[in-house]
Amino acid sequence: MMLETVAAVPGIVGGMLLHLRSIRRFEHSGGWIKALLEEAENERMHLMTMMELVKPKWYERLLVMLVQGIFFNSFFLCYVVSPRVAHRIVGYLEEEAIHSYTEFLKDIDDGKIENVAAPAIAIDYWRLPKDATLKDVVTVIRADEAHHRDVNHFASDIRNQGKELREAAAPIGYH
Repeated sequence: MMLETVAAVPGIVGGMLLHLRSIRRFEHSGGWIKALLEEAENERMHLMTMMELVKPKWYERLLVMLVQGIFFNSFFLCYVVSPRVAHRIVGYLEEEAIHSYTEFLKDIDDGKIENVAAPAIAIDYWRLPKDATLKDVVTVIRADEAHHRDVNHFASDIRNQGKELREAAAPIGYH
Protein backbone atom coordinates (compact mmCIF):
# COMPACT_ATOMS: atom_id res chain seq x y z
CA MET A 1 0.00 0.00 0.00
CA MET A 2 2.79 2.44 0.91
CA LEU A 3 4.48 2.06 -2.47
CA GLU A 4 1.22 2.73 -4.29
CA THR A 5 0.87 6.06 -2.45
CA VAL A 6 3.93 7.41 -4.25
CA ALA A 7 3.48 5.46 -7.48
CA ALA A 8 1.00 8.00 -8.86
CA VAL A 9 3.40 10.89 -8.33
CA PRO A 10 5.54 10.44 -11.48
CA GLY A 11 2.54 10.45 -13.82
CA ILE A 12 1.00 13.53 -12.27
CA VAL A 13 4.33 15.40 -12.18
CA GLY A 14 5.24 14.46 -15.74
CA GLY A 15 1.74 15.21 -17.02
CA MET A 16 1.63 18.54 -15.20
CA LEU A 17 5.04 19.68 -16.45
CA LEU A 18 4.27 18.61 -20.02
CA HIS A 19 0.90 20.37 -19.79
CA LEU A 20 2.53 23.62 -18.68
CA ARG A 21 5.21 23.30 -21.38
CA SER A 22 2.55 22.68 -24.03
CA ILE A 23 0.69 25.82 -22.97
CA ARG A 24 3.86 27.93 -22.89
CA ARG A 25 5.03 26.76 -26.30
CA PHE A 26 1.62 26.52 -27.99
CA GLU A 27 2.35 22.96 -29.15
CA HIS A 28 0.74 19.54 -28.85
CA SER A 29 2.16 16.86 -26.57
CA GLY A 30 1.66 13.92 -28.93
CA GLY A 31 -0.73 12.40 -26.40
CA TRP A 32 1.88 12.27 -23.63
CA ILE A 33 -0.04 14.48 -21.20
CA LYS A 34 -3.01 12.14 -21.41
CA ALA A 35 -0.82 9.03 -21.16
CA LEU A 36 0.97 10.23 -18.03
CA LEU A 37 -2.22 11.42 -16.36
CA GLU A 38 -3.86 8.07 -17.16
CA GLU A 39 -0.89 6.38 -15.52
CA ALA A 40 -1.32 8.54 -12.41
CA GLU A 41 -5.05 7.74 -12.24
CA ASN A 42 -4.38 4.04 -12.74
CA GLU A 43 -1.84 4.04 -9.90
CA ARG A 44 -4.36 5.88 -7.71
CA MET A 45 -6.85 3.11 -8.37
CA HIS A 46 -4.24 0.55 -7.31
CA LEU A 47 -4.01 2.46 -4.02
CA MET A 48 -7.78 2.75 -3.60
CA THR A 49 -8.06 -1.00 -4.12
CA MET A 50 -5.30 -1.77 -1.62
CA MET A 51 -6.89 0.56 0.92
CA GLU A 52 -10.09 -1.47 0.70
CA LEU A 53 -8.07 -4.55 1.61
CA VAL A 54 -5.69 -3.10 4.21
CA LYS A 55 -7.63 -0.34 6.01
CA PRO A 56 -4.69 1.92 6.96
CA LYS A 57 -4.31 3.29 10.49
CA TRP A 58 -3.98 7.03 11.27
CA TYR A 59 -0.20 6.82 11.69
CA GLU A 60 0.14 5.07 8.32
CA ARG A 61 -1.81 7.91 6.73
CA LEU A 62 0.55 10.42 8.40
CA LEU A 63 3.55 8.50 7.08
CA VAL A 64 1.99 8.57 3.60
CA MET A 65 1.77 12.36 3.72
CA LEU A 66 5.42 12.65 4.74
CA VAL A 67 6.73 10.17 2.17
CA GLN A 68 4.56 11.58 -0.60
CA GLY A 69 5.66 15.15 0.15
CA ILE A 70 9.33 14.22 0.01
CA PHE A 71 8.94 12.06 -3.09
CA PHE A 72 6.81 14.61 -4.97
CA ASN A 73 9.35 17.40 -4.51
CA SER A 74 12.32 15.15 -5.27
CA PHE A 75 10.72 13.74 -8.41
CA PHE A 76 9.59 17.20 -9.53
CA LEU A 77 13.17 18.45 -9.37
CA CYS A 78 14.45 15.33 -11.12
CA TYR A 79 11.93 15.76 -13.95
CA VAL A 80 12.77 19.44 -14.37
CA VAL A 81 16.51 18.68 -14.54
CA SER A 82 16.28 15.53 -16.68
CA PRO A 83 12.99 14.07 -17.91
CA ARG A 84 14.99 11.26 -19.53
CA VAL A 85 16.44 10.17 -16.18
CA ALA A 86 13.09 10.62 -14.43
CA HIS A 87 11.32 8.31 -16.90
CA ARG A 88 14.12 5.74 -16.67
CA ILE A 89 13.90 5.74 -12.86
CA VAL A 90 10.16 5.17 -13.06
CA GLY A 91 10.71 2.33 -15.54
CA TYR A 92 13.04 0.63 -13.07
CA LEU A 93 10.66 1.25 -10.15
CA GLU A 94 7.87 -0.35 -12.18
CA GLU A 95 10.09 -3.38 -12.80
CA GLU A 96 10.40 -3.73 -9.02
CA ALA A 97 6.62 -3.40 -8.69
CA ILE A 98 6.16 -6.25 -11.19
CA HIS A 99 8.51 -8.38 -9.11
CA SER A 100 6.65 -7.49 -5.89
CA TYR A 101 3.27 -8.36 -7.39
CA THR A 102 4.69 -11.62 -8.73
CA GLU A 103 5.77 -12.49 -5.18
CA PHE A 104 2.31 -11.46 -3.97
CA LEU A 105 0.76 -13.92 -6.45
CA LYS A 106 3.10 -16.68 -5.25
CA ASP A 107 2.04 -16.02 -1.66
CA ILE A 108 -1.61 -16.30 -2.68
CA ASP A 109 -0.90 -19.55 -4.54
CA ASP A 110 1.03 -20.92 -1.54
CA GLY A 111 -1.82 -20.03 0.83
CA LYS A 112 0.24 -17.48 2.77
CA ILE A 113 -2.26 -14.79 1.78
CA GLU A 114 -5.95 -15.60 1.66
CA ASN A 115 -7.47 -15.30 -1.82
CA VAL A 116 -10.42 -13.20 -0.67
CA ALA A 117 -13.14 -11.77 -2.88
CA ALA A 118 -12.06 -8.77 -4.96
CA PRO A 119 -13.23 -5.39 -3.64
CA ALA A 120 -16.13 -3.84 -5.56
CA ILE A 121 -13.94 -0.88 -6.57
CA ALA A 122 -11.55 -3.27 -8.37
CA ILE A 123 -14.36 -5.19 -10.05
CA ASP A 124 -15.82 -1.93 -11.37
CA TYR A 125 -12.54 -0.33 -12.44
CA TRP A 126 -11.01 -3.33 -14.22
CA ARG A 127 -14.38 -4.71 -15.33
CA LEU A 128 -13.68 -8.01 -13.61
CA PRO A 129 -16.29 -10.73 -13.20
CA LYS A 130 -18.47 -10.39 -10.09
CA ASP A 131 -16.81 -13.47 -8.56
CA ALA A 132 -13.25 -12.12 -9.05
CA THR A 133 -10.71 -12.75 -6.31
CA LEU A 134 -7.66 -11.03 -4.91
CA LYS A 135 -5.52 -13.09 -7.28
CA ASP A 136 -7.43 -11.65 -10.25
CA VAL A 137 -6.90 -8.12 -8.93
CA VAL A 138 -3.17 -8.61 -8.34
CA THR A 139 -2.84 -10.09 -11.83
CA VAL A 140 -4.39 -7.04 -13.52
CA ILE A 141 -2.41 -4.64 -11.33
CA ARG A 142 0.80 -6.43 -12.29
CA ALA A 143 -0.17 -6.07 -15.97
CA ASP A 144 -0.74 -2.33 -15.40
CA GLU A 145 2.71 -2.04 -13.84
CA ALA A 146 4.23 -3.77 -16.88
CA HIS A 147 2.54 -1.23 -19.12
CA HIS A 148 3.83 1.66 -16.98
CA ARG A 149 7.33 0.17 -17.18
CA ASP A 150 7.16 0.00 -20.97
CA VAL A 151 5.75 3.53 -21.33
CA ASN A 152 8.42 5.06 -19.13
CA HIS A 153 11.32 3.20 -20.72
CA PHE A 154 9.91 4.22 -24.14
CA ALA A 155 9.76 7.85 -23.01
CA SER A 156 13.35 7.70 -21.81
CA ASP A 157 14.44 6.05 -25.07
CA ILE A 158 12.82 8.87 -27.06
CA ARG A 159 14.77 11.41 -24.99
CA ASN A 160 17.97 9.36 -25.46
CA GLN A 161 17.54 9.81 -29.21
CA GLY A 162 17.58 13.57 -28.68
CA LYS A 163 13.88 13.93 -29.49
CA GLU A 164 10.99 15.52 -27.67
CA LEU A 165 8.22 13.21 -26.43
CA ARG A 166 5.71 14.89 -28.75
CA GLU A 167 7.71 13.56 -31.71
CA ALA A 168 6.58 9.99 -30.91
CA ALA A 169 2.95 9.12 -30.30
CA ALA A 170 2.20 8.19 -26.71
CA PRO A 171 0.87 4.71 -25.95
CA ILE A 172 -2.55 5.50 -24.48
CA GLY A 173 -5.77 3.65 -23.89
CA TYR A 174 -4.46 0.48 -22.26
CA HIS A 175 -7.17 0.28 -19.62
